[in-house]
Amino acid sequence: MEVRPLGAVMGAEVRGADLARPVNIDRIKEAFDRHLLLVFPAQAIDPPRHIAFSRAFGELQVHVLDQYRHPQYPEIYLLSNVKDARTTGEHPDKGTLVWHSDLSFQKRPALATILYGLEVPRAGGDTLYANMYAAYEALDDRMKASIENLTAVHDLDASRMRAGEPPMSTSQRSAAPPVKHPMVTTHPRTGRKILYISRHVSHVAGMPRGESDALLDRLMAHAAQERFLFRHRWGPRDVVMWDNRCTMHCATPYDAAGERRVIHRTVSLV
Repeated sequence: MEVRPLGAVMGAEVRGADLARPVNIDRIKEAFDRHLLLVFPAQAIDPPRHIAFSRAFGELQVHVLDQYRHPQYPEIYLLSNVKDARTTGEHPDKGTLVWHSDLSFQKRPALATILYGLEVPRAGGDTLYANMYAAYEALDDRMKASIENLTAVHDLDASRMRAGEPPMSTSQRSAAPPVKHPMVTTHPRTGRKILYISRHVSHVAGMPRGESDALLDRLMAHAAQERFLFRHRWGPRDVVMWDNRCTMHCATPYDAAGERRVIHRTVSLV
């Protein structure tokens, strides 16, 4: 197995690892901590093997948005613009098109997200990632001090409606109420500080809404600067995994009427 860095910001490509077979999980975890994001190109895994590999990184989430669950494997979140063999013309779950950290709206948020691109567009549909270690470290001392003890409220329902999705059902809302997380956290394995924000954030606790919105907009714009970003251009059957504790990500647009995009997603919990 060979681990080849993909750039200075983050990311490495793992060659010689067939995820349909047992692999060296300890070496993958070591590379994961170092590079934040790993790409395993041109894999051929079925849902049970996808789930088995993902469980090596922790307990798996069954997503509250049951409309996206795989019909046979609830641990898999199915993102597809294909129905009855035709494209729907719409990107599923528009919340994936804005910057976020997976499951930040839960008390136990995401550790690793593992995406398997069964079908990917020929153009567009890239995924962007922001290094939130670097985003925090680049803040000036005054800003670091001002946010050090702030807490953000993460709210999936508010996030979805802001992205243009319909409100969650009553049962979904009950299963995923708003939660609070510190805006500055420390990675449990590396000890490095992180700017922990997301478009799942509805507001900063205890701050007037106008000030809260202005602060969040400023921090999100800061974190999305090109110098902190890595772009993954999907190849057929790529598996990509990343550390949600120290990254944000968003999908980019594509021709959802003319291009097929079918993604299987698993998420391990912290």
